[in-house]
Amino acid sequence: MTRDEVLALLDRRSSAWAARDAAALAATHTADGVVVSPVGGVLEGRAEIERVYRLWLAAFPDIAAQPVDLVIEGARLVQLVRFSGTHLGDFFGMPPTNRHVEFDAALLMTLRDALVAEERRVYDFTGLLVQVGVIRAKPMA
Repeated sequence: MTRDEVLALLDRRSSAWAARDAAALAATHTADGVVVSPVGGVLEGRAEIERVYRLWLAAFPDIAAQPVDLVIEGARLVQLVRFSGTHLGDFFGMPPTNRHVEFDAALLMTLRDALVAEERRVYDFTGLLVQVGVIRAKPMA
């Protein structure tokens, strides 16, 4: 893939996040795509990937994904994204808390046919749970 093709894919993903469009986000993955995520576990296939995008969008209807940094190496890339939103819906069994959250995620992607074939999401899920109030951080002594 050329750098321009990679950037075009990332622009489509960015537009889909801005539109909060789970189907459009899932369409940036190959039909047999795999996503490994602290929240969703191992997701296989576009339908399963879309299901988890829908869960995120329902839990954080105002979610925003702000690209921060990007490294491209052929068909592999790492994108650092700052996510923010308000917990207004069920989040994997956690009732809404109305709390604002912010967290950085590193998205490690392998591309095929101008789509994401594999994506590994790395972020501080424990920190996210602290922000929504599910767990408490131990105060530093």
